[in-house]
Amino acid sequence: MSAGADRTLIGIVGPPGAGKSTVAEALVRQLGPQAVLVPMDGFHLSNAVLGALGRTDRKGAADTFDADGYLALLRRLRDQTDEVVYAPTFRRDIEEPIGASIPVPRTTPIVVTEGNYLLLDSHPWKFVRDLLDTTWYLEVADEARLERLVARHVAFGKTPDAARAWAQGSDQANAAVIAESRRAADLLVHLVPTD
Repeated sequence: MSAGADRTLIGIVGPPGAGKSTVAEALVRQLGPQAVLVPMDGFHLSNAVLGALGRTDRKGAADTFDADGYLALLRRLRDQTDEVVYAPTFRRDIEEPIGASIPVPRTTPIVVTEGNYLLLDSHPWKFVRDLLDTTWYLEVADEARLERLVARHVAFGKTPDAARAWAQGSDQANAAVIAESRRAADLLVHLVPTD
């Protein structure tokens, strides 16, 4: 499974609401202290930058992330030359990335990363795949996925109408792009909601 050094990088991919964070967190819990979770969402552009770029209405689209920054982090994690690499995270409660939040010691043998665009075939995302040892694409029925998204958006402050509009608008547009990349995954994981 390992593409280099002593570390394995596992990528978990899927559309918004597929359960990437839940699966990645469960995997890291199961693996214990030998694994660390590094989410791609830590590379969201800040709301201030999105506003300046006129992209606030498409937050979550591939071009609203610092893809080159994410690639640089994956390369550092792959190289294992730094004693500790600090990765960013994303706080949904404030809808902002937080830098240097996740320490990844050089001796950590497994890094799990999850995000929407790990298999995208456009520049610069197309270089992510080669830095990962394996990728798992999560699939879930659209109806269940959209229900999860609406519930998530409501939980973090959107009105039910605004949550539905965002899930069926921006999130669904992103999901269509992400679905095109599924054939590049090493493993397709079909999830059945248990709600």
